[in-house]
Amino acid sequence: MPRISLQQTLLKTFSASMKKEKYRAVICLLIVAYFIIAFNLLPTESRWVLPELTFFLQQTTPALLISQQSITPLPNTKHFLVSAFMDQRRKAYDVRIIGIFRRDSIHPLHCIFFCAGFNSETTSASVLLHSDHFGFPFGATDVLCRIPENCDATHVTLLTQPSPVNVSDHLWLPIRNKKTPSKENRLNFTVCISNLFGDYNNVLQFAQTLEMYKLLGVNRVVIYKTSCGPELDRLLRIYSQEGFVEMVPWPINKYLNPSRGWNFAEHGGDLQYFGQIVTLNECIYRSMERSRYVLLNDIDEIIMPYKHDNLNALMDSLQPRHSNVAQFLIENHIFPKKYFEPSGRFHLPQWRNVPGINILEHIYREDPDRKIYHPHKMIVQPRLVEQTSVHEVIKTFGLRLKVPMEVCRIVHVRVALRKSLKLVELNEDKRLWDFQEKLIPNVDKALQKAGMLREEEQS
Repeated sequence: MPRISLQQTLLKTFSASMKKEKYRAVICLLIVAYFIIAFNLLPTESRWVLPELTFFLQQTTPALLISQQSITPLPNTKHFLVSAFMDQRRKAYDVRIIGIFRRDSIHPLHCIFFCAGFNSETTSASVLLHSDHFGFPFGATDVLCRIPENCDATHVTLLTQPSPVNVSDHLWLPIRNKKTPSKENRLNFTVCISNLFGDYNNVLQFAQTLEMYKLLGVNRVVIYKTSCGPELDRLLRIYSQEGFVEMVPWPINKYLNPSRGWNFAEHGGDLQYFGQIVTLNECIYRSMERSRYVLLNDIDEIIMPYKHDNLNALMDSLQPRHSNVAQFLIENHIFPKKYFEPSGRFHLPQWRNVPGINILEHIYREDPDRKIYHPHKMIVQPRLVEQTSVHEVIKTFGLRLKVPMEVCRIVHVRVALRKSLKLVELNEDKRLWDFQEKLIPNVDKALQKAGMLREEEQS
């Protein structure tokens, strides 16, 4: 008889052990199902079995520690995990994990999945660093994983070694986007805002911008918040309670030294602009299955249609001719906050004590200097986007289109970009005034709910 090697013996023993584990899991599920059915058939006064059933479930179900944080350190590495999503657009991969990786410390990783049958399975991982890192030590990173056969994966994490694990020893990320909402429940427009940090307290402009987006047809605004001023924090809570704003905690400063700028040579730090590229990508995947379009812009910018009453009408006019476009580039136009509309008709007394800029008072617009690079912001179809930067999509499954400025442009009230321009060299632009009849009372109501406007001031 041929001799059986020690390796073959161990392999057979391991296979037999795995089969026993799977059979044990199936038997446990059948027993649990039996008890649940029996419990529901019993009269209410006879349901003494409940404590025993609870104890049985506790003994047979592994304690799964699910990360409750938006930033999760990866043990034995210098990396951080943010979230995990089903993404089967690339052949041979099923799950995409978005993370923040130290770029000079990349080594092989392995995906471990928690399967619905109480067991775990491991596959090798493919690590993709984003090209736009601006020279910072840490950058946005994607990790692609394949789900093993016969595994109904619900959670995932990463390992540095493909060794057997105790599921209770790890923090797991839930796999999102497994279920696609029905068309009736799908949003049309989501705005992604990143990032809110420091003592930012521009309350009036913030309220005006959000109320403008409501009038333009936006369904939800996702904001990644590190910190802000106290009055703005109160206003954010109001919008969160009504469901229009989705707040994502972003405590990046607890883990890294985030930069306040995009240029590493100038600003220093570990990660570009509080992780702006990470949060923009996370927001796209967060919205991929629930929103038809995603707007990527800053908190003081409004993507404004000029030939249509709202964003729905704008995209309905563009989509039939450009169905394979992944990114619609919208040109940025600055309205310098140092120049005011002379009549003062919108210098309203009820807003006098509200901190921030009143965008209705600024009607003078710069022409971009077309001799140099002029940035855009975007409306994207998330299903056609793989990786994005701030001003353009980096990896895509579709095309790009620059939307003519006479059709749509960004209204951006801020410090002048072309500081040498005089008032006579600017363009008068009163597009915001087309919405003032609804905008002003809506802003008043929001400020009143936040306790920053008394009823007598509003009237």
